[in-house]
Amino acid sequence: MSLERPDDHDHDAWMEQRDFSRVERMYLTVLIWFDKRLRIVDYLEILEGLYYKVNMQMPKSHTEQYGLDNKFWYWYPLYALGSFSTLAYIVAAISGALLGFYYSPGALGASGDPTIAYESLTFIMTDLNFGFMLRSIHRWAAQVMVAAVFLHMLRVYFTGAYKEPRELNWLLGIVLISLTLLFGYSGYLLPWDQLAFWAGQIGVEMSLSIPLIGEWVAQLIFGGFTPNPATLQRMYILHVFFLPFVVTTLIAVHIAIVWMQGIAEPH
Repeated sequence: MSLERPDDHDHDAWMEQRDFSRVERMYLTVLIWFDKRLRIVDYLEILEGLYYKVNMQMPKSHTEQYGLDNKFWYWYPLYALGSFSTLAYIVAAISGALLGFYYSPGALGASGDPTIAYESLTFIMTDLNFGFMLRSIHRWAAQVMVAAVFLHMLRVYFTGAYKEPRELNWLLGIVLISLTLLFGYSGYLLPWDQLAFWAGQIGVEMSLSIPLIGEWVAQLIFGGFTPNPATLQRMYILHVFFLPFVVTTLIAVHIAIVWMQGIAEPH
């Protein structure tokens, strides 16, 4: 569709010729006023055309082809795992944002004091009203999300939902589950207790085991060859400033593709 300005029409005369109610007349008056300035109708028609072009290219699902709407009721819980993991992500994001008001990594460069992170966590767990509950909600939401995403990927694989034309969304799902694990790992290090320290050491050793670029990866991600204040600072930046924006964007794209292609039933 072209975005060239169409010829002006006498909208007032057109509306007078039709028997519109007062509400309809007010609605059309407002729409015409905005359309003259923002060309709303033109863009809505473009979006409508794109929607139908995309959906016409998508193959019908098995349920649509063979009229099996009431035959796959036993699969429905498995098809809710994607929505369940998204809900868990939202809960983790909200609870994590609330925890951010009281948590401080306390690491400024290699000479920082990471014990401030543990002290702030102790304050949240022992002195802050509902702090123990808030952190527990955040931790359990993260664990539920990891489990739900993993089971969601298994469902997609065993039902053949990764096949053409949905292979791009399958690859996007692989990226999302990898980022989810990175999300969990970076959050695991933030308390900076014994579990976090030795989990960081395992991460350093795994990075060093990478051929050729292992030392460079360890320096980039962990700030050295052993866990140190720079490690905590990097994990905090990943967990709070980088991953939320990337994961939220990819989830939105993932859901948009599912909306355009539809749900693939078991093959």
